Amino acid sequence: MSKDLVIDASSAEINIALLEDKELVELNKEASNTKFSVGDIYLGRVKKIMPGLNAAFIDVGYERDAFLHYLDLGPQFNSLKKFTKQAFFNKNRIISLNKFRLEPDIDKNGKIANVLSENETILVQIAKEPISTKGPRLASEISIAGRNLVLIPFSDKVSISQKIHSLDERIRLKKLLQSIKPKNYGIIVRTVAESKKVADLDTELRQLVKKWESAFHPLKAAKPPRLFIGELNRTSAILRDMLSPSFNSIIVNNEEIYHEIKDYLKTIAPEKQKIVKKYSGKKSIFDHYGIIKQIKAHFGKTVAIKKGAYLIIEHTEALHVIDVNSGNRTQSNIDQESNALDVNLAAAQEISRQLRLRDMGGIIVIDFIDMIDSNNKQLVYEKMKETMVEDRAKHHILPLSKFGLMQITRQRVRPEMNIKTIEVCPTCKGKGEINPTILFADELESHLSFVCSKVSFTTLILKVHPIIAAYLTKGMKSIRLGWFFKFRKKIRIVPVSSYSLLEYHFFNKAGEKIML
Repeated sequence: MSKDLVIDASSAEINIALLEDKELVELNKEASNTKFSVGDIYLGRVKKIMPGLNAAFIDVGYERDAFLHYLDLGPQFNSLKKFTKQAFFNKNRIISLNKFRLEPDIDKNGKIANVLSENETILVQIAKEPISTKGPRLASEISIAGRNLVLIPFSDKVSISQKIHSLDERIRLKKLLQSIKPKNYGIIVRTVAESKKVADLDTELRQLVKKWESAFHPLKAAKPPRLFIGELNRTSAILRDMLSPSFNSIIVNNEEIYHEIKDYLKTIAPEKQKIVKKYSGKKSIFDHYGIIKQIKAHFGKTVAIKKGAYLIIEHTEALHVIDVNSGNRTQSNIDQESNALDVNLAAAQEISRQLRLRDMGGIIVIDFIDMIDSNNKQLVYEKMKETMVEDRAKHHILPLSKFGLMQITRQRVRPEMNIKTIEVCPTCKGKGEINPTILFADELESHLSFVCSKVSFTTLILKVHPIIAAYLTKGMKSIRLGWFFKFRKKIRIVPVSSYSLLEYHFFNKAGEKIML
């Protein structure tokens, strides 16, 4: 399977699309001012203890206080708290963790009021980004992720990824890491560490330990809330977690991010630097690779599967519901049971992609087409498990019930990706009445005149629907040519097939949108 990462960067946000065999399977949007990413470690202050919930609300700088449950403190919370206090009071030096004496584990069934008090300063890590009206979800069992390893301070355990199946390799990695890891540091060995040399793992381990210890140097002057250790940006984090030998290319349309990715790959996978490519085409990078069209096709309420079958996807506050429909799919030479199985198997594959694409989390209930044969139900269950193997989010799948329902729980750490694909009529704005179409050219010229009066540069880019582009540029004495003589500016008309018929936007030469 080939994988391509396409990155569309603008001044406002970064859009990251993962294609598998040219098919869109993941889409990430990251605003330029994004805060509170999963994995960020903060110095926070306890605002309120909630004994009834056995939890606390922590101020980490977000508009709503973050939530920390007792079960998310981690067994070594007392050690973390003691070490943090010593770092505050020992202003001249930082105590090395491998010389630190660990405290006993906290009681699994304890009360949060016994280990935390209001206005106390603690270290916390973002476990879930703010979702809807909720603030971030926190944990105090700190982990620092690298390419091959995850470092866990205040632990001595070495764990190996379940996806490394070779027993000999698991034993080799465990012995290797136990021999080189410093005292009081636990390690999770990631899947990509399989067959890695000791020198590579040792170098990364030292970098992660240095990242943890160096963060304590400015702590003596710090006041909460404050970012303690920042996670990588979304682009680098995706590369760190997903980069594999099957990656064909990483295409980006921004010079700065292009060099950032090359520099990052130089540290984690030097042999992969050559797959990074800078896109400089005239069309939008997402248009060029057909991503916009796939977004429009796969983010609506109704998603086509094949030969008339389709999915209906509904979202509620408590769960997500997916209904599988055969539509007008009827074949005279196939009985109803076989037809239902065929549609359900195709639906299972598309649903697994939809979960990744929309990053749907929590409880998902799927209503498959009814089947009588229990063997067929098992086939659909196995197909769903098989297609979900590529999903990096933790998930659990239950077999089909006697009512044909399948339940899936999937880890939710970020807000669901929700893109509206139904377009409002550009002329009536949803009211059902339209202005005279003969006035459209006058309206467009009026807005163009306003833009020209406000900007000083000599070249403007006007993006419109292809039909409008042809109308503006046709003939020797085109409307565009008339605009050039009238406004003394070069107007470049760019057709964009994803625009609605009368939609248009102005851009400067750098591709930045000009607001009217």
